[in-house]
Amino acid sequence: MALPLDPRGSWALPAPGALPRTADLEPLVTRVLAPNPSPMTLDGTNTYVVGAPGSGQAVVVDPGPDEPDHLAAVEAALAARDAGCVAVLVTHHHGDHADAALPWGHRFGVPVAAAAPDVAGSGGRLLAAGERLQLAGTPIDVVPTPGHTADHLAFRLESGAVLVGDHVLGRGTSVVTHPEGDVVAYLESLRRVHALGPSALYCGHGPELTEDPGAVLDYYLAHRAAREQELLDALVAGAGTVDELVAVVYAAVPRAVWPAAAQSTRATLTKLAAEGRVELLDDSRVRPV
Repeated sequence: MALPLDPRGSWALPAPGALPRTADLEPLVTRVLAPNPSPMTLDGTNTYVVGAPGSGQAVVVDPGPDEPDHLAAVEAALAARDAGCVAVLVTHHHGDHADAALPWGHRFGVPVAAAAPDVAGSGGRLLAAGERLQLAGTPIDVVPTPGHTADHLAFRLESGAVLVGDHVLGRGTSVVTHPEGDVVAYLESLRRVHALGPSALYCGHGPELTEDPGAVLDYYLAHRAAREQELLDALVAGAGTVDELVAVVYAAVPRAVWPAAAQSTRATLTKLAAEGRVELLDDSRVRPV
């Protein structure tokens, strides 16, 4: 089964490594790029400074790594907005998004808000699906987007833009982690974000997606379905382990991301096993039904 065409292929997106360190995306949002590029984080983690112009306040979303240079860049972005930080929000617990949350919350003297208690900390705020935060002069809706991880959240702004964390990437596709990731939940979350009719997707890694966010979400759904069929086809053709499946299905993908592909493969096989379409023989071996 051929993979669907990625609509971003015809968009004028910045080349890998060409994202500016700081960029004003809209009146509500400034993006600050963390200096942690890698095959998994792309250009680095995108930290977002969000607040109504003139409010004198802002929230920091996904502070990322606790690096002095990154903190200085975020503080410069706050100063450029003439704003003080009033809260730190975190989409999920992965370190490239959350490591700086508690240290920066302490530095700014503000609470950390997240779905996971260990991320929010003892003095933090646990976020509930569907709640509306009134922070920095603007409403911020908490959108549950489990799948990549169990605690994953997105944040919808009054402009219609959605800060999607690792649920959608600016380039490529996201990983459904294993064992905590859940492909069924991930697909439901994609549809939930799609139903919001986002004006833009501000991703945890890579460039912002503004041209046709709905088309990217459609592509993500189609891509997952195609990968699922590729796994089934590879099993019928004789592949019998996770490593063999990854080598066949992800042959065109750089080997540096094969470990992540193995996570998504295991998560997809768990879904297929629950549907009675494959049989998991042990942690690595599988056969078609």
